[in-house]
Amino acid sequence: MPGPIAQLPPLHALDLPEPAPPRSATLRDGSAAWVVTRYHEVRQVLTDPRFVRDLEPGGGGALNVSTDPASLYNQNGSGHQRLRRTAQGAFTPRAVAHWRPWVEAEAELLLDGLVAAGPPADLVADLTSVLPFAVAERLLGVDRLEPGWLQRWAACVTVDASDSEGQVASEQREFARFAAELLAGRRGRPGEDLASRLVQAADRLGGIPEEQLTYLLGGLVASGSDSVAGTLANALLYLLGERPESWPRLAEAERARLATEWLLHHIPLGDDEFTTRRAVEAVEVGDVRIPGGATVAVCLGSANRDPAVFPDGLSGDLFAPLPAPTLAFGAGPHHCLGTWLARTQLQVVLQRLAARLPGLRLAGPGAAVEWRLGSTTRSPRVLRVEW
Repeated sequence: MPGPIAQLPPLHALDLPEPAPPRSATLRDGSAAWVVTRYHEVRQVLTDPRFVRDLEPGGGGALNVSTDPASLYNQNGSGHQRLRRTAQGAFTPRAVAHWRPWVEAEAELLLDGLVAAGPPADLVADLTSVLPFAVAERLLGVDRLEPGWLQRWAACVTVDASDSEGQVASEQREFARFAAELLAGRRGRPGEDLASRLVQAADRLGGIPEEQLTYLLGGLVASGSDSVAGTLANALLYLLGERPESWPRLAEAERARLATEWLLHHIPLGDDEFTTRRAVEAVEVGDVRIPGGATVAVCLGSANRDPAVFPDGLSGDLFAPLPAPTLAFGAGPHHCLGTWLARTQLQVVLQRLAARLPGLRLAGPGAAVEWRLGSTTRSPRVLRVEW
């Protein structure tokens, strides 16, 4: 994994493509694509079934939820919807609301330790990189994992396994074995956990290969938790660094909820500009005809900053409702399943941390940020604070 790169800008300050009509362009990797950046047109591409994900070659027994065709991430059509239905019931707003009390309990335990230890503290080591994985272990119904195991697996399941030492591929295979064994065990002795729900839903639907369930569990638990950890750290960096006057107000639950939506909308998870689709036939997007077979690169960050829809941009009120639904989690058939769980964890952290530590502030404000770089994410490696 690359080391810290201090000269990278904060994620809210990324230089994203300006919202403009669809246009033909060459991407940074040299490939040709139609670039789509305006809010309504990006939403059209993500929701129109005539745009599909391109399947990429598999990983030879390793578990890479970003590239393997067995992964939900790369499925299309009825097969994708069938696999998605095995998990979506566990991630509805109602289901996540049922989990909220123990998300709050896990957060309070971590905050008790942070407050007891006293300042200074590292919010990444003591909170943001810990909570999502504690929640994931609770979801899985396992409580005897070696500390840091899920974090280690999460760091490898979305990255290239072609490293010269073979370490990434080895880690991916280890997680695949863990997930497969857990699913098999829950089939014999089901409980109330996520793995049991996946197995039971798959058996009801029928015809879903075990390999696909393994990838689904990997995406939801490992890479999903890693994404939430990055989101928490980036949100706290922005709030304490750019909006310190607003911090104490987050102790009110409704303000924490509104700020959560604003933060998810305005702060991308990583540096990747585009997510791609392929047009299966010619389609009119805006006033532009995109030919069949063409690659279409949509920029979610640009769409979320489209001044025609979001005129206030980053200068807007942190506690005002967004004028349109955010595309932070995508839209359409590949809309992120973990949306509500991510929202809940961010709301809980903001509200409880502000309530416990209304005087929280960055230690050494203005210092260069050391970045932890994932394959699709970027977040502070360290977030030192005092109070």
